[in-house]
Amino acid sequence: MLPKKILLSVAGILAGALLISACSSGDDGGTPGGGAPASGSASASTTPVAVSFEPAGGSGVSPATPVVVKAANGKLLDVTVTNTVKGTKVGGKLAADGASWTSTEPLGYGATYKIVAHAQGADGKAVEQDNQISTIAPKKQANANLIPAPAAGASTGVGVGQPIVFSFGKIAVKNKAAVEKALTVESTPKQEGSWYWIDDSNVHYRPKEYWKAGTTLKVSAKIYGVDFGNGVFGAEDRTETYKVHDSWIAKADGNSEQMQIFHNGAMVKSMPISMGKDATPTHLGAHVISDKQANYTMDSCTYGVCPPDPKAYRSNEKFSERISNDGEFVHENPNSVGQQGSSNVSHGCINLNGANAQWFFQNMGLGDVVEVTNSGGPQLPVWDLYGDWTKSWADWQAGSALK
Repeated sequence: MLPKKILLSVAGILAGALLISACSSGDDGGTPGGGAPASGSASASTTPVAVSFEPAGGSGVSPATPVVVKAANGKLLDVTVTNTVKGTKVGGKLAADGASWTSTEPLGYGATYKIVAHAQGADGKAVEQDNQISTIAPKKQANANLIPAPAAGASTGVGVGQPIVFSFGKIAVKNKAAVEKALTVESTPKQEGSWYWIDDSNVHYRPKEYWKAGTTLKVSAKIYGVDFGNGVFGAEDRTETYKVHDSWIAKADGNSEQMQIFHNGAMVKSMPISMGKDATPTHLGAHVISDKQANYTMDSCTYGVCPPDPKAYRSNEKFSERISNDGEFVHENPNSVGQQGSSNVSHGCINLNGANAQWFFQNMGLGDVVEVTNSGGPQLPVWDLYGDWTKSWADWQAGSALK
């Protein structure tokens, strides 16, 4: 047995130790004594880097979808995206903090890509992560053909009545809303406008009112990777610019048998005319000039009226400007000079004498407007090339796939 004095000393030491244990508190968020983390927890420095991919992988990927690689609890060192057949690499950009990498060019259709990412964790350890994706292989690809062709108005500009048309050829667009979302017309100065689907292959854009003179139009079709439906996808993006020149509007009145020409709102000329006779009246409404030829052979067979039909004709005319696709022109006709200003005798065209036809030809052109009233004819159909302005604004907007 220990002496009593020694036993008292041991008891005091134990009591002191218990007191210290009961009063102490950790400074590391609850770990007693500030020691190592409790079992089951880990600090950032011991958690490995996590690499993720968008798209996550697999097939059926849109080639227009960017490839994005991200790193959590670390940073990316480099990323390569390689076409497995061609061996070509896809361009991309690494974020300054190394947290992500994003492709900067589209992928190709019907291709497989291997993605290799090298990253380093906060623990200093480097890792490599791989992924693989395959893109859509379309049955067909659709091109966005622009009407008028940008080159047609490159030197002269277009008139205030010019609609912008995207034609997809023989492709019948099923997913019209998806395609329309990819189409834009930016006007400077800004003007309200809307799209109208003439049929399954052609969509037109026009403003609420005629374009303002001097307007710049930036037209874009971001259709690459867009699903048109029925296995058809957009072939490529395109962006073009049009310039609207001065306002030229002709007003042809069947009652007065006169056509007045307005330049930027001011009448600058009036000329006698002869429009379509009762059997072949000129269409009512705003027509837009789509083409002009100093010498042109007019043949009714081009729109299905051929001999022996009494309405058939074939003649060579000067200073001809087309205002619809069913044979309506403004042109010189020396044979009707005697009736110009008094009666309608044409097959639907607006006839002028030589001097007036030449003046009209020199001053009016692509996209300029010829408004026809009191002709006795039916309304110009919206589908007759540029019959866009015969629709009210409400009816025009209703023709959008997004309404």
